[in-house]
Amino acid sequence: MLTSSRGLTATIAFVTLSLSAPAFAQEEEEAGPVSVSANVTLASEYRFRGVDLSGGELAIQGGFDISHESGLYAGTWASNLDEDTVGFGSTELDLYAGWSGDITEGLSVDMGLIYYLYPDAGVGAGDTDYVELYSSLGFDLGPAEATVGVAYAPSQSSLGDTDNIYVYTDLGVGIPGTPVTVTGHLGYTDGFLTFTDDSKAFDWSIGAETTVYGPVSLGVAYVGVEGDALVDPGSVFTDDAIVVTLSASF
Repeated sequence: MLTSSRGLTATIAFVTLSLSAPAFAQEEEEAGPVSVSANVTLASEYRFRGVDLSGGELAIQGGFDISHESGLYAGTWASNLDEDTVGFGSTELDLYAGWSGDITEGLSVDMGLIYYLYPDAGVGAGDTDYVELYSSLGFDLGPAEATVGVAYAPSQSSLGDTDNIYVYTDLGVGIPGTPVTVTGHLGYTDGFLTFTDDSKAFDWSIGAETTVYGPVSLGVAYVGVEGDALVDPGSVFTDDAIVVTLSASF
């Protein structure tokens, strides 16, 4: 759905969906002003803004989207978590809605709201749920696509009555004559949603993805997160890792 939502694996799944969308454009146009799509991903682990949320274990992720020709859309996305590692239960469920469209040729915008829910987080589970606003600009630069964006979570009880801001940029460059796209990502978090003493952290990744067959794609990326005084004994959440994803969109 959106690149600022749920870290690298969600980003790869979204890019896959975006790249495959033109193949379905004619079908969607014939079906009417409203279209429905789905995506599913098997990831070697779930990284959210560089932080491991699945305890280094496999993550099964997926979601549904409904969109209107006006650019309005809504959807849901879910992933399993490592409840012992992050303390948010075993499941994350995201609900989102927004608008996306072209401003001019080669320039697009995406904006909306996302609600992160952790339905089995235990007693006081509602205290873990939070809302985030997002906006991004997309640039088509020939064989390259770039995105710059921001996500802002206003002060709420689940964030310790503080806020959080995340800014990021993504880059994808297709290798001419091949189905391979090289990807890069850099993000910066300032606020509650970090594992550092000073509530500031950078996350980054570099990788590649390719179409395997039809709507199925394979991605691999080296992911890391950096910050002063990471609060992570033994680097349980924040060790650099290679993340492999197998995704499909329909």
